[in-house]
Amino acid sequence: MKYRIFITGTLLCISLAVHAQAEMRLTLSDAIALARRQSVDAAVALNELKTAYWEYRTFRANLLPEVSLGGTLPYYNRSFNSYQNADGSYTFVRSNSLELYGQLSVSQNIWFTGGRLSLNSSLDLFNQLGDNGYKQFMSVPISLQLTQPIFGVNTWKWNRRIEPVRYAEAKAAFVSATETVTLSTIGYFFNLLLSQENLETAQLNLRNADRLYEVAQAKRQMGQISENDLLQLRLTALQAKATLTSAESNLNANMFQLRAFLQLSEETTIVPVVPAALPDILIEYQDVLSKALERNSFAQNIRRRQLEADYAVATAKGNLRSINLTASVGYTGQDDTFRSAYRGLRDNSIVQVGVSLPILDWGKRKGQVKVAESNRDVTMSRIRQEQINFNQNIFLLVENFNNQAQQLEIAEEADKIAQKRYDTNVATFMIGQISTLELNDAQTAKDNARQQYISEMYAYWSYYYQVRSLTLWDFAAHTPLEADFEDILDI
Repeated sequence: MKYRIFITGTLLCISLAVHAQAEMRLTLSDAIALARRQSVDAAVALNELKTAYWEYRTFRANLLPEVSLGGTLPYYNRSFNSYQNADGSYTFVRSNSLELYGQLSVSQNIWFTGGRLSLNSSLDLFNQLGDNGYKQFMSVPISLQLTQPIFGVNTWKWNRRIEPVRYAEAKAAFVSATETVTLSTIGYFFNLLLSQENLETAQLNLRNADRLYEVAQAKRQMGQISENDLLQLRLTALQAKATLTSAESNLNANMFQLRAFLQLSEETTIVPVVPAALPDILIEYQDVLSKALERNSFAQNIRRRQLEADYAVATAKGNLRSINLTASVGYTGQDDTFRSAYRGLRDNSIVQVGVSLPILDWGKRKGQVKVAESNRDVTMSRIRQEQINFNQNIFLLVENFNNQAQQLEIAEEADKIAQKRYDTNVATFMIGQISTLELNDAQTAKDNARQQYISEMYAYWSYYYQVRSLTLWDFAAHTPLEADFEDILDI
């Protein structure tokens, strides 16, 4: 008997533990934290940041010296090739050779001139095989080579101006994206919260309707109410039951959406907690605008697009003419032994200037410059319009947030009054002093007031996080929204 009681108690504890584990009371801050950590939207934002980071790392690497080793190990040639004799006739000769070639080079891009400097060292072995075979080494112990465009656009210099701005834009966009994830979380959270409130309201209304109908039946038997009032209460009870069924379906649908967004198990039952409003916060338009222009990715985006438009014009102008300088200085030696190939070195220098000047191109290159300049003007016009829209959106957002705090207070007070009025009307109906029509009106007002309160609270939090997303500033804590990018990127 004791054993059965022990087993029963154990199973009951396990059942309660499983139930407690499956149910999750979720506050708004907890939902936001979960979304930022494990939602799909957060993963997309992180991958976009990683892409921007590695693009920036690639750009930085292009400014550093590059060491490379190349060669041909080996090149074996055993074939017939055509050979022209002194009298102009051709004959075929047999080639049977083995060649080995290796080169070690250190290269550096010169960002302030746009050129490239290389330091090379190479060794070439040619081995003629066969009866009359021989071996020949050619060494280049050191060779310094410079490749320098004279009038062309300096791509490296422009990239040094553009790429840091692009990376700064990506980092600011990542912080903004986390706030965008927050806005999505708020939407899903309040949808579930509203559906939960509607379900609780529907359950309460059904209990009240059933209770009032039972009381009305007794009153009808005593002749205290009319048949019409009794039927009206019966109809109200049926409508309350239908509303409850619809509220349950709506709750399950919204809970599924929030669970999927937060990557939670389908076995988890989420119980959203009604959040409180922030302490009194009044934000100023100029303060919000200055922080947005300083910290938002929009400011970096404008700067990058301006630089890219100027770069396109510089590229088009650089293509009007092209002069490239290639210079190589060094030493070389050759012999049939390895050591001798590094003795008696001789000068090995090459200077080459390539020139490309259009004589007659029917205005093609000049037209490309005009197109680039026109595109730059279009970009600048769009930027000016976007700045106007950006400032206007911030102004409206600030006004909406400041007004929403008052709207939320009004809705909260209306919710309390409507609930109190309904409770009073129920008690008054019990003693037969009001009609069912007045009671139904009080119930409808109560339900609408509760829904309005939740909706106003959603708008309040939505406006607040929109302001945070634009400014990357926490106005409740008076601190900037920062991210530890080294920890996030694991670098």
